[in-house]
Amino acid sequence: MDWDQTAEVEQQADPPEDTLSRPPKELKKLAREGCWAASRTLRAAAYQRLCQRVACRLVTPDALVYGDVATRLFGKHGASSHPLPDFLGGCSLPTYCLNPHGVAALKKILICIGNLFPDITYSPALPSLVALLLHYSEDEAQCFENISRLIASNAPHTSYIDQSFLAHQASCMTFGDLANKHCPAAHKLIASTSENVFEVYSEWLSWLFRDLPFSYAIRVFDVFLLEGQKVLYRIALALLKQYRLSVSSAQQEGSDTKAELQAFVQNIAQHVTVDKLLERAFGIRLFSRKEIWLLQMANRKALMERGITMVQGR
Repeated sequence: MDWDQTAEVEQQADPPEDTLSRPPKELKKLAREGCWAASRTLRAAAYQRLCQRVACRLVTPDALVYGDVATRLFGKHGASSHPLPDFLGGCSLPTYCLNPHGVAALKKILICIGNLFPDITYSPALPSLVALLLHYSEDEAQCFENISRLIASNAPHTSYIDQSFLAHQASCMTFGDLANKHCPAAHKLIASTSENVFEVYSEWLSWLFRDLPFSYAIRVFDVFLLEGQKVLYRIALALLKQYRLSVSSAQQEGSDTKAELQAFVQNIAQHVTVDKLLERAFGIRLFSRKEIWLLQMANRKALMERGITMVQGR
């Protein structure tokens, strides 16, 4: 991995040995405060420990399965001749400063996921999650095993990765519902300057796992591994609130709100530090994981009743 490009500063002091043995509530606090950022070694150990703790289906592909499938699929020729899985939805491949060897590994892992998880039909955020995890994995096989556990999670009322167009659209609707309720000023601004508010909100996951700089995205990933998709809603809402504070209505007149938001997130360091962003995200008085789950289920039902279950042809 090309660490020089990530601008991540590693402290050389050894982390306390008991850090990862703390109770879940303490671990959440440490992750939110950036404890894993103390060293690459600590973050790598944290990711391995946290992924292995995820409750998942009994038959979930592991590192050994990856080795067998990768050998069968690629042999000695690599992944260059294999098309990327359809579940990317035609999205570009975020690499987060991976070097050429890392990009090749990322493609191999995604192709193996497509082979071993045929039920995944639409998951544009998955490549970013794999790329971030790959930075802190010992090898491709470990990265594959850990991302597989997130894909196959069966913890009650907890989800990590949307795996269908229906689930993705329901998440976007849920974010819109939350923005309307918890960020009324920002929602009003976007509604007044956009012809299609849902189209703007449909990018909410891309703000986090495409547009945020690596140093911000990896801190989001720290808390995501511990707390699941719920924290992503929080952080995206905090971005929306900051956008409203940083961009005046005059600047919005006649502009492309979707593009403006993307540019704002890409340049977030000019507006707020990652620590302050997370502080604001967790300061939002929100809702329980179960309540989000119920909201997502209601939105799924509404979409199914309208017959929207797969990507519509352009």
